[in-house]
Amino acid sequence: MEFEEIRPYHDEELPQVFEELIADPAFQQVACAVMPGVPFEAIAQKMRASKTKQEFQENLCYGILHKLAKDTTDGLILESMAVLNKQSAYTYVSNHRDIILDSGFLSVLLVEQGLDTVEIAIGDNLLIYPWIKKLVRINKCFTVQRALTMRQMLESSIRMSRYMHYTIAEKKQSIWIAQREGRAKDSNDVTQDSVLKMLAMGGDGDIITNLQELNIVPLSISYEYDPCDYLKAQEFQLKRDIPDYKKTTDDDLLNMQTGLLGYKGRVCFRMASCINEDLGELERTLPKPELFVAISALIDKRIHANYRIFATNYVAHDLLYKEERFVEHYTAEDKKRFISYIDGQLERITLPNKDVDFLREKLLLMYANPLTNYLAATK
Repeated sequence: MEFEEIRPYHDEELPQVFEELIADPAFQQVACAVMPGVPFEAIAQKMRASKTKQEFQENLCYGILHKLAKDTTDGLILESMAVLNKQSAYTYVSNHRDIILDSGFLSVLLVEQGLDTVEIAIGDNLLIYPWIKKLVRINKCFTVQRALTMRQMLESSIRMSRYMHYTIAEKKQSIWIAQREGRAKDSNDVTQDSVLKMLAMGGDGDIITNLQELNIVPLSISYEYDPCDYLKAQEFQLKRDIPDYKKTTDDDLLNMQTGLLGYKGRVCFRMASCINEDLGELERTLPKPELFVAISALIDKRIHANYRIFATNYVAHDLLYKEERFVEHYTAEDKKRFISYIDGQLERITLPNKDVDFLREKLLLMYANPLTNYLAATK
């Protein structure tokens, strides 16, 4: 009962939820848009035939995500899976590039390796409509509650941590969670201490023991092109020019749609080994703030060292810092193509007081930062 508000649906709850979704005109419209040419009756039939969340994902979601990968990427790549024990459940802590597809593509890749899909931590700020909330709970999502008072936030964090510990230990179900709240708009991926503090709240041991119970695996996600890059750059200028600027619901929807349907080039997932041994080597008697800084640095280094570095990253770094330091890593054609791409993304920004130099710098920074962090982590 403790987890009622935040947990995914139980399998026995699915038939009623399916009927509610099938009767929802907004869901019907979205389902038909995502699967053009497929009659809604056929979609409804597949839903009703799914007896478990896993079956629903395999019958419907897997095909949609596979088609998205085919249509919007130049290849979806999973590397370094050998480090995982297929009998264990893990907490994948990753950098965050796309609102939906980071966890979605991970589940596709895991299914192709004969593994179960993951449960997914998702912010309730994205559950804009009732049908979205239902759909994500069918898809093994549990809710991260936002916009709470300090006291409510503490209670919510404790409950979510206990839920994650229960999911790993009792359900033997792997989990995906981003290393920070929201996406790093400049691609400077750093683990937030608040995320680690939340993870360590569950369990009955000290910080190290509680984190070891979660079997944390740092996961690196690398997109050759980020379709939302121009929206992120635009947000940087809006925040610069309007001190109390806040994204709207429509902004969130546009980001989700652009991320889903936009071109991404190659997309690579790389897993580090589970960090339990490394955690065990840390000094448990350190003051809590220092201990969390050390754990964040450990996860960050693993994520940064496992980036797939593309020509886009090398070109952006040289353009941003006005160097030719990495010129051996790309061709003149690579550079020309990337400059043309950046120019095209700048044209998509429609701000009335558009600061082109500022926006270009932010776009270049998004592609340069992964290389900067990779070099620091591997030197």
